Amino acid sequence: MTLIVDTSVALKWAVAEEGSDRASTFLGGDLVAPELLLSELGNALWKKVRQGEIGALQATAAFAEIEAWLPIVSTIPVSGRGLEIALALDHPVYDCLYLALAEATGWKILTADRRLIANCRDTVFAEMLVSLDDQALGV
Repeated sequence: MTLIVDTSVALKWAVAEEGSDRASTFLGGDLVAPELLLSELGNALWKKVRQGEIGALQATAAFAEIEAWLPIVSTIPVSGRGLEIALALDHPVYDCLYLALAEATGWKILTADRRLIANCRDTVFAEMLVSLDDQALGV
């Protein structure tokens, strides 16, 4: 099954942090990411450099490595649906584009974003999420 990777997981591949070990177990699987992930990942790495957690070379190398092997898919066809979901869930459009992509493709989202998981609980979107915290490795 194809999994849509979100930035909360991709960042764990780029920087050693809590959950990086679990995230690494998905490497080599059938993974894709929306083009938005590249902007989000770049921003997250920039913040880590700015906060002194990593160096600029580590940030650029990690970004280049992930960009080189992770297949990127467009969310342009589902961007309007992303807004609709955001309004329904009262959640940022950025995350809801992942949900719209999952809805359109039948793929699931691999995430460590606890806020997204909480906001989707008791909705039709909950079944689209694979929580890294739950270590749902059999998906």
